[in-house]
Amino acid sequence: MRFTIVYASATGHTEDIAERLNTLLPDSELKDLDRIDFTKELEEAEALICCTPTWNTGSDVKRSGTTWDEHIDNIPQLALKDKPIAIVGLGDSAAFSKYFCDAMEELYKSFQSAGGRMIGHVSVDQYIFDESKSVIDGMFCGLPIDEDNESEKTDDRLQAWAQNLLKELK
Repeated sequence: MRFTIVYASATGHTEDIAERLNTLLPDSELKDLDRIDFTKELEEAEALICCTPTWNTGSDVKRSGTTWDEHIDNIPQLALKDKPIAIVGLGDSAAFSKYFCDAMEELYKSFQSAGGRMIGHVSVDQYIFDESKSVIDGMFCGLPIDEDNESEKTDDRLQAWAQNLLKELK
């Protein structure tokens, strides 16, 4: 099964992570959310990985500060029943420790509402933060990345997560 990695980036960090993930997943395809036909591309993908930063901390809605915010209300209407979908969120666990990777949860719930089969949950054990809306049932609802404070852990986290995603697809 082929992953389509869709990202929206405010500063380039999310794009960089999406590109690095793309090299780890065989036959994956990388797409900039700002340059795609949203409904067509997402519905036609075999499997999705959606990458988002968190900028609008403390808000209950539209937390990414990117184009995802313009599409978030439309995601539940997409035809995504049983499509494997994983989320990557970028955040700052020190400066925004009470909102760490919160935008990830917003995407997760929207894609779940569209019938997506949500994969790629990550243990909270290796992260230091105060709170996150992205912790659901004791696990992160996707892969949190902190390039500001833990960039030395990013490669290992991406590699382990990519391997787990491939296992979950089987």
